[in-house]
Amino acid sequence: MSAITAQDVNKLRQMTGAGMMDCKKALSEAEGDFEKAVEILRKKGQKVSASRSDRDAKEGSVFVKVSEDKKEAFLVALNCETDFVAKNEEFQTLGKLIVETASSNKPATKEALLALAVSGLSLNDRIVELVGKIGEKIEVSEYVHMQGEVVVPYIHAGSKLGVLVSLKGVNGKDVTDAGKDVGMQIAAMSPVAVDEKSVDKTVIEKELEIAKAQILAEGKPENMVEKIAQGKLQKFFKESTLVHQTFVKDNTKTVAQYLDSVTKGLTVAEFKRVSIG
Repeated sequence: MSAITAQDVNKLRQMTGAGMMDCKKALSEAEGDFEKAVEILRKKGQKVSASRSDRDAKEGSVFVKVSEDKKEAFLVALNCETDFVAKNEEFQTLGKLIVETASSNKPATKEALLALAVSGLSLNDRIVELVGKIGEKIEVSEYVHMQGEVVVPYIHAGSKLGVLVSLKGVNGKDVTDAGKDVGMQIAAMSPVAVDEKSVDKTVIEKELEIAKAQILAEGKPENMVEKIAQGKLQKFFKESTLVHQTFVKDNTKTVAQYLDSVTKGLTVAEFKRVSIG
């Protein structure tokens, strides 16, 4: 085996971004074979990833891509351990690559997304490589693909919170501003559902159970419990479902009334709120 030169080490560093000593060791182990050396470094990254799997990845960024016709959007939340890494150029570049790849391929699940290959390397392996280089846990915590008449994104809090809003009843109008206003509402008020019809039954049952316990604890007559509990449930719907909430930018209107004022019949089909940490 020929001696590993400084030029060889530098070449491998340029190829992989790994540290000098790591590159030197990998080249020595691979007996100067660059392809094997890259594989060794990737395996090291895999080990780093596994060894950090118990760490909390509560920092990161949300990345969004909207189609040109605004009928679909993709959101990816890429998590890491520190805000320093979240602002790292390579971390940001990787996040953008992942959401662009999602937009081009439209995978159905996060697992399918991570299995997609770009230039011969899967997105999952690209994450592993960056883990090996940076030494922090990095993971895709959320992947959302939303479709509708018009889908509008809203990014908040230094890219640590992202919202996708699908609007219906658009009537050919440009409703981008309205969508962003509603996205801001969702970011601020964190509604549980679009309206009372879309609230999960288990949530309703839990709210009624809590309400009844409170009413009985207040010493109200048992024959009044059900009626009072239903009143409390209606209050919950008003405060916690999007279209019934008071609109944050104009407290004289509900979100439903605001949207109807933009164009008659405009409303929200669905939304997704994704927060880092």
